[in-house]
Amino acid sequence: MKLSSQTKEVLKNFSTINQNIMIRSGNTLKTVSAMKNIVATAQVPDSFTQEVPVYNLNEFLSVHSLFKEPTLTFDDKFMTISEEGGSSSCKYHYSDPSVIVTVEKDISMPSIELETVFTEEILKQITNAAGTLGVTDLVLTGKKDSDVQLKIKDKKNVASNNFAINMGKKSTADFEFFFKVENLKLLPGNYNVQVSSKGISFFKHQDFDVTYFIALEPESTYSA
Repeated sequence: MKLSSQTKEVLKNFSTINQNIMIRSGNTLKTVSAMKNIVATAQVPDSFTQEVPVYNLNEFLSVHSLFKEPTLTFDDKFMTISEEGGSSSCKYHYSDPSVIVTVEKDISMPSIELETVFTEEILKQITNAAGTLGVTDLVLTGKKDSDVQLKIKDKKNVASNNFAINMGKKSTADFEFFFKVENLKLLPGNYNVQVSSKGISFFKHQDFDVTYFIALEPESTYSA
């Protein structure tokens, strides 16, 4: 088996959410953060023939990159990564499945109070603004019949500098939906975003079958 570039990009992204992963048989990859506040799912071009528990995903990807044309062969307790047509190979042992943090059940969105779009440019602005201002909070805020805004700020400091983006739509309610910028561990691209007052959001990539459920921070408020 060879890993496509898309599968490798998904695995690299998932390694930022959790260092370990249980790869199930088939072509669906799932991961969940240690705090259980981020759940990501991707449909990839490659189909795995068996379960593959990997404790250190970054290490696995680094080993995989040692080869120019790596081929994977799966055994019961390990995989062999080898150079196609070459003499080099690596015997890479699976992890104990009991130490892998796994997604136990499917999640569905409850009531949806806000739908918007995060473009790739907006995601870059979020990262750059948070780094420049030295703040860690993102808030989607709206007042009824006023423009919805995205702000990068320090929610604990009312005097903090903040960076604002007009999201180009009117609000139908009063709300403040708070996120931690560090939780937006997304593949580059444009996303359709749904936010629920029940404390959860859903990000769907517009070009690839990749989705993320991201928990809101407890300070979030909503009033219809």
